[in-house]
Amino acid sequence: MCDETEASAALLRWYDGAARVLPWRVGPAERAAGQRPDPYRVWLSEVMLQQTTVAAVKGYFHRFTTRWPDVQALAGAQDAHVMAEWAGLGYYARARNLLACARQVAAMGAFPDTATALRALPGIGAYTAAAVAAIAFDRAETVVDGNVERVTARLFAEETPLPGAKPRLARLAARLTPRDRPGDFAQAMMDLGATVCTPRRPACATCPLAGFCAALAQGIAADLPRKTPKKPKPTRRGIAYVALRADGAPLVETRPPRGLLGGMPGFPGTDWVEDPAPAPPLSADWRLLDGTVRHSFTHFHLDLTVALARVPLGHLPERGAFRPGFDPSSLPTVMRKVWDHAAMDGLFRADGDA
Repeated sequence: MCDETEASAALLRWYDGAARVLPWRVGPAERAAGQRPDPYRVWLSEVMLQQTTVAAVKGYFHRFTTRWPDVQALAGAQDAHVMAEWAGLGYYARARNLLACARQVAAMGAFPDTATALRALPGIGAYTAAAVAAIAFDRAETVVDGNVERVTARLFAEETPLPGAKPRLARLAARLTPRDRPGDFAQAMMDLGATVCTPRRPACATCPLAGFCAALAQGIAADLPRKTPKKPKPTRRGIAYVALRADGAPLVETRPPRGLLGGMPGFPGTDWVEDPAPAPPLSADWRLLDGTVRHSFTHFHLDLTVALARVPLGHLPERGAFRPGFDPSSLPTVMRKVWDHAAMDGLFRADGDA
């Protein structure tokens, strides 16, 4: 049987010497010297890290905090600027909620310091509320992400497959969470899962919890947590229409505020369905490119055929508008792929160029 108190103490001792250095983190030495985590940086990092790796987030975090160093600055940002900086980080609903949350916190004057109050803010769910409350405010909240689930499943040899095991793993993790240094403990669990108790080939020989781990004792650590097989993702299809005016301006539209890529710029196109019907945004000599653009969302794969056209000045579209000087870096990832696919075909060469 795992001694939860001893296991928690052993993990914190390990964290004191092995904590990862992360741009949003106040490490154990800094905390011991009296430095406190900034709730804004903790919250921003947690929102960015949803469905994204630490390595991928570091650059985004640096750009955001350089441009908007505190919640008041972010609250005053233009929506389009935040959306452009968010490109590549996943669902844009999270960016919209990020702005809504920043504006509400700025109006309040500061972040609330309890998980219950944090959950009342836009875009903050149970996990993020617990993480901010524990890490920024030392509240004794249990923070459970994929790393914590894996460590807990192995520590207690929990063989019920995910996602069905989630409630039990949360209860087991709560038994481990100490009242003293709960924020450091939450980060220690995450670090252990990311660097030692990894999904494949866990480094059990160097794990600070090896002496407490029931799965290691049974020889099944590498097999846990078990997972219910996922259903294959369906594939949807569509056509993206890339039109370039004679002055070089591309035809761009803003997507509806709700739904996938809500409020983001993109190229006019069809619905994303199994068998899309053509829906060109203007009359032109459209040419379909060979191949498709593939992009994967959480619940489906998307294959886009790209249609190209050059049009003269004065040509009026039924959808969208021509945007002189448009910066393609503001496009969401899937639309940037469309742009790059069109560029490879030579759409952007002047007529008659080699």
